[in-house]
Amino acid sequence: MRKEKDSMGDMQIPDDAYYGAQTQRAVENFPISGITISKSMIQALGKIKRSAAIVNHELGLLDDDRKNAIVQAADEIIEGKFDTQFPVDIYQTGSGTSSNMNCNEILSNRASEIMGGKIGAKDPVHPNDHVNLGQSSNDVIPTAIHIAANTMLEEELIPALQNLANELDKKATAFSDIVKIGRTHLQDATPITLGQEFSGYAQMVKNGIKRIQNAQGFLSELALGGTAVGTGINTKAQFGSLMAKEISHFTGIAFSEASNHFEAQGAQDAAVETSGALKTIAVSLSKIANDIRWLGSGPRAGLGELILPAVQPGSSIMPGKTNPVICEAMIQACAQVIGNDLAITIGGQGGVFELNLMLPLIAHNLTNSITILSNGTIVFTEKLIIGLKANKEKCAGYIEGSLAMCTSLAPVIGYDKAADIAYKAYNSGKTVREIAIEENVLDKDKLNELLDPLSMTKPSN
Repeated sequence: MRKEKDSMGDMQIPDDAYYGAQTQRAVENFPISGITISKSMIQALGKIKRSAAIVNHELGLLDDDRKNAIVQAADEIIEGKFDTQFPVDIYQTGSGTSSNMNCNEILSNRASEIMGGKIGAKDPVHPNDHVNLGQSSNDVIPTAIHIAANTMLEEELIPALQNLANELDKKATAFSDIVKIGRTHLQDATPITLGQEFSGYAQMVKNGIKRIQNAQGFLSELALGGTAVGTGINTKAQFGSLMAKEISHFTGIAFSEASNHFEAQGAQDAAVETSGALKTIAVSLSKIANDIRWLGSGPRAGLGELILPAVQPGSSIMPGKTNPVICEAMIQACAQVIGNDLAITIGGQGGVFELNLMLPLIAHNLTNSITILSNGTIVFTEKLIIGLKANKEKCAGYIEGSLAMCTSLAPVIGYDKAADIAYKAYNSGKTVREIAIEENVLDKDKLNELLDPLSMTKPSN
């Protein structure tokens, strides 16, 4: 162990730790969940600190050697070399100051080491004076949330959703000539094609992508430059705009300085909106997964209209059983995202005067939602949708026996007469066609024309 000092006194730090006294104090103060900040947040902090070193150098506030050392150390953080050096629990100070200082201390020690200094000495690179120069935890952590979320959406979730939408479109085309029974209220309804059903799923996913992209507009605004309360005290007026430019250059994603720093630090509306979009996507994906699960039920005593890929044995007691496990995993992930959204919504209400005090909670739940939606969508697409097949015989078999077939007769023979035929078919166990022929309600050619299932899947001419 080594001894280090912060403003409150001495602390014992593990010899192999790159973090310092403030981090160790936070570790001891918050032994709550054992959950630490996400890798995406760590990377976002690294991007902020690397960019700050470059910008402060441009502003003449940081010399070449310190700038280069901090940039090198920050790149190592971004690469994941120091992931284990972020031990602070997510349930900590509401501003995320402990995590900001955790990063500052790692960078101070690593940059000092690069320059030939000793770990723990805060020299030649100081965590506050050099690494945190021009910044406050109050603008760093909101910025990190926006960078982490926007990057994950751009690089992970949107591509995963786009691929799913493409595969659903392919299924819609492949299933376009397969007529099946529609269902409303879990009861038989008029015919629909399996392709039409899947086209609806594809559109839900495409709409979800648009919702995310709308939210990205607000996520692209960064709080940096506001420092403690939004006024920009202790930093240069150009710092925020230069930081947005540098971060945009490094990430390849367009960021801008917040249009109003008091909003950017006092509220977390962009995160709440983004979570709302994620929740909507989760609801969509849950519906799609649940529909497919039900349509594939069976194989002999269920609906059986879809044949789901078998990916693993389904039972520890029933040999030969396979279950819709990919659907179930997707539904569970969606449920978690919906739960995360409530936590984020409550977190958004943590804005008190000039600072939101639930930033680590928001960061954790938002990045977690994006991660499990991204990974869940990839698994859902690759292990289920691509290999999904239609049971054409089963789809066709349900149609002729459906009482909803009488719907196409109603415009010609009237609602009441059509309903009477449906009741008689139900009570007798016969089909609508058989009862209509027995009662001679229409000539056979006209009856066959009206009871053609395919013609029922689109408006009449």
